[in-house]
Amino acid sequence: MQDYFCFLKKVMKCPVCNYKETKVVDSRVASDGITIRRRRECLKCGFRFSTYEQVELLELMVIKRAGHKESYSREKLENGLKKAFEKRPVSQDSFRILVNKIEKSIQSKKKSEITSQEIGELAMKELKKKDPVAYIRFASVYRAFKDLASFQKEINEVFKNKEKMGKKSKKGKRGD
Repeated sequence: MQDYFCFLKKVMKCPVCNYKETKVVDSRVASDGITIRRRRECLKCGFRFSTYEQVELLELMVIKRAGHKESYSREKLENGLKKAFEKRPVSQDSFRILVNKIEKSIQSKKKSEITSQEIGELAMKELKKKDPVAYIRFASVYRAFKDLASFQKEINEVFKNKEKMGKKSKKGKRGD
């Protein structure tokens, strides 16, 4: 275990001067409750910067639609979500929290293999709550709608759910 931390120390370079040694000034759990935020200081130039440490799904295999398997990649999930959020108002923290929620859902399945369809459904579930436009964008690629009618049906479903949520919140405010 000590070798692992020595490895981290070697690769954690200062983003300003590239010096290889930094010290941890402060550590705390990030707002998502899953990630550790570390405040670091370069031992050469004194520059302070933050790093984030999170659990990595190492031993998870993804079964693709064509039937072949590949290792799970957080980067692939992030890239798909980034396309959905293109030109949408989402902060880096909010995006990171969303990805962590999806990964937490994947982990909760306690399986060593998962289909890409299951991952897509988990992502869409979280996207639907977060941003309806990003959800529709993601769904349009993920579900590969065959025609305009099926695409329109999905959009109508999002609006129907949004209206239900709006009515519930108005009821609560009036004291009904």
